[in-house]
Amino acid sequence: MKKKPSGVGGRRETPQAFVTAQDVADLAGVSRAAVSRSFTQGASVSEETRQRVIRAAEALGYRVNRLAQTLSGGHSNMVGVVVANMSSPHMSHQLDQLSGVLLRQGMQCLLLNASAIAGDISKLIELILEFRVRAVVVLSGTPPEAIIEECMSNNVRMVLVDRSHHDEVDNIVSDDAEGARLAAVRLIAAGCKQVAVVSARRTSSQFRRRTEFIAHMQKAGIKTIPWAMEEPSYDAGKRAGFELLENGNIDGVFCVTDLLAIGLLDAARALSKRVPEDVSVIGFDDIPQANWHAYQLTTIRRKQNAMAESILEAIERDHASGVPVHCLIPVELIERGTVKVHQT
Repeated sequence: MKKKPSGVGGRRETPQAFVTAQDVADLAGVSRAAVSRSFTQGASVSEETRQRVIRAAEALGYRVNRLAQTLSGGHSNMVGVVVANMSSPHMSHQLDQLSGVLLRQGMQCLLLNASAIAGDISKLIELILEFRVRAVVVLSGTPPEAIIEECMSNNVRMVLVDRSHHDEVDNIVSDDAEGARLAAVRLIAAGCKQVAVVSARRTSSQFRRRTEFIAHMQKAGIKTIPWAMEEPSYDAGKRAGFELLENGNIDGVFCVTDLLAIGLLDAARALSKRVPEDVSVIGFDDIPQANWHAYQLTTIRRKQNAMAESILEAIERDHASGVPVHCLIPVELIERGTVKVHQT
């Protein structure tokens, strides 16, 4: 007869980091393999043994080590996600959607914060690979060629989201060109003649929005004043508002993110500029704050949940299919209250 662990109801009195499968086996009087089979769907084990194992596990507070269980198949059920600026409303909303979609499919996020990394995110991805993840999703930064090749050689899916395009990995981007076109057409329709575009130099996606917007305005014969800082922050938007609106005759502004637009709107209020009577403003992303009563920002929105669903599709795609996913997320103009009505 195996000796039961001391303590009330079979529980250990001496603290332990985790209760092991061997502890359960000892209490149930079965082998370690019988414990494993009892928690494996479809495995061969008698109902009597299964129930003994379950009762012992409940008494000890045992939980199955899913990481060890999935590693037997070569990869864990974890998806590494590299992200910076998690405090931004757009990024936190994106993470919320992605983690929810992955959880529903039995996967978990291994989140690594790239905010403290200056440019090269190689070390973060190398750390992710140590956990034998199923895929790496890059929301911030651009991985170097060597890291991309390492992921491919280890049969680990890499998905770049709104990053610089790479032919050998999955690329998912919002339709920035169409979003910029929609913003330009709407400001032209509002009768704007002195227009500015507020952007950040940080990402290729935001650069595309700026350049496409300027190009559309040029076709319409409207000169556009570009304004840019490194970070697409609320403070940057507010500074842009003061510099562009205080002494100029700007009557229309396209901000490449909603956070920039919200900062600019607060600057307009401080300068007693009426929105949209004196200046029309359009953002991009449709973060939750854009619909707050204080802002009611007209903005460009991606198709709901399309980004997270596209990432999931890329992760679950069979490696044998060959061609990487290159997905363009459709966008639409969301009319609220920061752009003048169409001019007749």
